Amino acid sequence: MMHPGTDAQSHQGLTAVEGIKVGHHTLTARPTGCTVILVEAGAVAGVDVRGGAPATRETDLLDPAKSVQEIHAIVLSGGSAFGLESADGVMRYLEERDIGYDMRVARVPIVPGAAIFDLSVGDDPAIRPTAECGYQAATSATAGPVAEGNVGAGAGATIGKTRGMDRAMKGGVGSAAITLPGGLTVAALVAVNAVGDIVDPATGQVVAGVRTEDGQRLADARVLLRGAGSRPDRPRENTTLGIVATNARLTQAQATAVAQMAHDGFARAIAPSHTPGDGDTIFALATGALTEAPRLGTIGPLAADVMAEAIVRAVRAATGIPGYPAARDLRAGQ
Repeated sequence: MMHPGTDAQSHQGLTAVEGIKVGHHTLTARPTGCTVILVEAGAVAGVDVRGGAPATRETDLLDPAKSVQEIHAIVLSGGSAFGLESADGVMRYLEERDIGYDMRVARVPIVPGAAIFDLSVGDDPAIRPTAECGYQAATSATAGPVAEGNVGAGAGATIGKTRGMDRAMKGGVGSAAITLPGGLTVAALVAVNAVGDIVDPATGQVVAGVRTEDGQRLADARVLLRGAGSRPDRPRENTTLGIVATNARLTQAQATAVAQMAHDGFARAIAPSHTPGDGDTIFALATGALTEAPRLGTIGPLAADVMAEAIVRAVRAATGIPGYPAARDLRAGQ
């Protein structure tokens, strides 16, 4: 597996970018939850939405042509479109601290968000993240190392669904970062809930994904796709959500370009990616602490690198739940 940063940097994850806090809230009644990324001092942001089935909030506002140029938090959630409610709790958290876009009569927190489809995981699809979940995740957010695996938005995440949910495996949250000698930091966080398999770009080997009919081994979606008479099940219950962040100073248009380039990380580590059944979305944040001229030709490729690493970390950190074994559970049988 790639290691673009040191082990310590990768373990720190998205919070390696100073000024960013991450908090998770994980429900216990059903595997689901939300993950909150706080940038209370504000950050320039962009977004790139791919795939055919997104569940998003406030992404239009991140168009470089729009008036608002900074955001204060991003929310990633389970619960499909229902889970977007969790952003309301983050707005309440920020409003209580007088953080937001100054509209004279009030400060309005700018909180984009996106959700994965995990309603089929567990026994009761009526259990999904609420505004209170978002508030609790924001309250717990810290600048410490990012927790990975079955937490927050990754609690109900699954992967390897090209042959249906019965042969799928457990996804989760992963995070990684790199800091160059000159001080430039680029980091990523991802909630991996993909149709496709997860591939280690360094080896080309499948780490987790669609299983064989007996459920004991990895089948490799790339092989199945090329098989004679291949007819995959209708892809559903998907979407991988990512955030890349840097301490560089970027415009909103440049941040959008970084989000676009970071999707290369999805393509390297998820096979297939950006399918009609995915709502793949990447947000990009720039805190501007590093005042040197931005180097998009460096930041964009690094964003793709750390995103790919975060995806692989997510499935390696995940633990199995009923019906969905994790990568660690199949290692002996591969």
